[in-house]
Amino acid sequence: MHKRYFGAALAVVLVTAGCGGQTVQMQPPETDGQTAEACGALVADLPETLLGADRATVQPESEIMAAWGDPPIGLRCGVPRPASLEMDSILEEVNGVAWLPQPEDAPTVYTAVEREAYVELTVPPSYGAPAPALSELSDLISEHLEERADSGR
Repeated sequence: MHKRYFGAALAVVLVTAGCGGQTVQMQPPETDGQTAEACGALVADLPETLLGADRATVQPESEIMAAWGDPPIGLRCGVPRPASLEMDSILEEVNGVAWLPQPEDAPTVYTAVEREAYVELTVPPSYGAPAPALSELSDLISEHLEERADSGR
């Protein structure tokens, strides 16, 4: 079974700024108005630190993306449905939120599914186990993004 996950890995690139801060280049997903509003509320409530990494500036500026640390941890809300998501996909449930790990054997990209918007989290392997981040983000996702009525993942 071949899984595609290249797009997410290329979506987050670190760019250093001269003043000690950092800027992370990310590709914003295309969203509709309702998704952008729900995602904006989620991103506004995200923590200033995640897995011990400080929040970074995202370019282009966006209310539906966030990043932390170096190498960057990236979050994009409102991404397209993952191509590898199927009815029999193995999901990790964290605090009531289902996550699709990609690639399956050594995941670095986790996509929250079964919500009104898909949320993609990219965690470089250097941060170790992503469980604390998934737990913290799951609580915020539950608060801001409704479960899909069709539950069709």
